[in-house]
Amino acid sequence: MSYRQEQFMSLAGSRPSPSDLSSHFHAALRSGMHGLCFSPYGPEQKPGKPIGPEQIRERLEIIRPYTQWIRSFSCTEGNELIPQVAKEMGFQTLVGAWLGKDPDKNREEIENLIQIAKQGQADIVAVGNEVLYRQDFSEADLIDYIQQVKTALPQASVGYVDAYYEFENRPAVTDACDLVLANCYPYWEGCHIDYSLLYMKEMYRRAQKAANGKRVIITESGWPSAGTPFGSAEPSVENAMRYFITAQEWARQDQIELFYFSSFDEAWKIDTEGDVGAYWGIWDTHGNRKF
Repeated sequence: MSYRQEQFMSLAGSRPSPSDLSSHFHAALRSGMHGLCFSPYGPEQKPGKPIGPEQIRERLEIIRPYTQWIRSFSCTEGNELIPQVAKEMGFQTLVGAWLGKDPDKNREEIENLIQIAKQGQADIVAVGNEVLYRQDFSEADLIDYIQQVKTALPQASVGYVDAYYEFENRPAVTDACDLVLANCYPYWEGCHIDYSLLYMKEMYRRAQKAANGKRVIITESGWPSAGTPFGSAEPSVENAMRYFITAQEWARQDQIELFYFSSFDEAWKIDTEGDVGAYWGIWDTHGNRKF
């Protein structure tokens, strides 16, 4: 391990000075990320309000110097334009269909996802995000959706996104996927920041074991910069920076495919996650870098 790597990794269990932390953070950001979860919404916007290509391009331009891949979450309400714009700008894309309790909306999402992939705009396809965690519909229904997409896209890499442990608990879903797309959040399991990197490594190891040789991608992981603590996990600017630094250096050193969550703060998320939901971004809701 190099001296620089030792410096980065030591932040997982130490309290660096603010100036050292800032220096490490900017170095990690300049080094670039494998992937970044992309939010197209600006201030006062939320899902349900259609977005246009100009706004998508403007947001992507902000993050363009720092990541190779982006992950999108939906294929309706303007989100179906994200892969096209991203490809024009040189990104690789993990494109997701947002599935829920509305069968008609699910059908639209799936149809658009298939069309996007057929147009060559999706490098990886994700059929749903945490629908089993939310209990939106049954495991059998999810597998049907996955098989529908795989039949339509025989050459595509097709997976499903959920918490890492769902792939342990749902072997039939894991078997249906070409690859495992695992969300790994030490924060949401109440882990103290000092142990967060060790915990994420264990989450990844468990996803690998469940995958049984299939490719594993961490599709979400991050730390909020403000809000109410969750168990021993405390949101703060310092902890968000520390988590970003150690996660990125581990991913780089061990060649882990990791999509960091998230690009921009999203105020609308307080409706589902409480106050902490609004503060997961590297950039604020106006597109200004927070740290």
